[in-house]
Amino acid sequence: MTHKITLAARDLAIGYGQRRVGEGIDFILGDGETLCLLGPNGCGKTTLFKTLLGLLPALGGRVELDGTDMAGHSRGQIARAIAYVPQAQVSAFPFTVREMVLMGRAARLGLLAAPARPDREIADAALDRLGISHLAGRVFTEISGGERQLALIARALTQEASILVMDEPTASLDFGNQVRVLEQMRALSRSGQAIIFSTHDPDHAFLCADRVALMHKGHMIALGMPEETVTPAHLKTIYGVEVVIATLPETGRRICAPALSMGR
Repeated sequence: MTHKITLAARDLAIGYGQRRVGEGIDFILGDGETLCLLGPNGCGKTTLFKTLLGLLPALGGRVELDGTDMAGHSRGQIARAIAYVPQAQVSAFPFTVREMVLMGRAARLGLLAAPARPDREIADAALDRLGISHLAGRVFTEISGGERQLALIARALTQEASILVMDEPTASLDFGNQVRVLEQMRALSRSGQAIIFSTHDPDHAFLCADRVALMHKGHMIALGMPEETVTPAHLKTIYGVEVVIATLPETGRRICAPALSMGR
């Protein structure tokens, strides 16, 4: 795909029905950029994602897809432009991993059309890219949470969308599987994939993000490079706790830790 589609929020207000849960949200997701969304539970991250995916209408402002109002795009157009990677869940049906990944081709097929050989080849290529080809014949419900998350990312790649929206992609994963998912996100970013993802771990912003957006009580209070945005003052504002940010001398990478009192 040579044409890269852009995603932008323009003075966006989000919510359900007439109830606003956020407003004044502005950003542009650049070509090949990874944007990290940080904020506490209830700040509006999930509602924002649903609005960016076209599942909820904007209550003010607008979402722009490739420079035009998303409200004027069909569901099929949106699905071909934006792929959604949910948190790893267990399917109610015993699909194989290959079948789950192949479902990503639905956005590219006509009504009632069945996947053909080229679709299966695209799905197999996505499995190989994520390093999980050996899981293709396994039942999705019987693999680990980290493997399921990688399979869901492969499904999104099979969709051949320019933009990935990832909702807390490392939630509920053990440390090893978190690292594997973050490594794949970095690899996708280096290959030119545009990604917007949410997380509760500020360290993930330092590891994967080109820019970070901080949300607090429905508002985007900061947007910029991780070193400028993920600061003790900002984290105290959105999470209400003191943190310490240090730079590792060996790598120059920043890490974040809570400033716990040592008193008893």
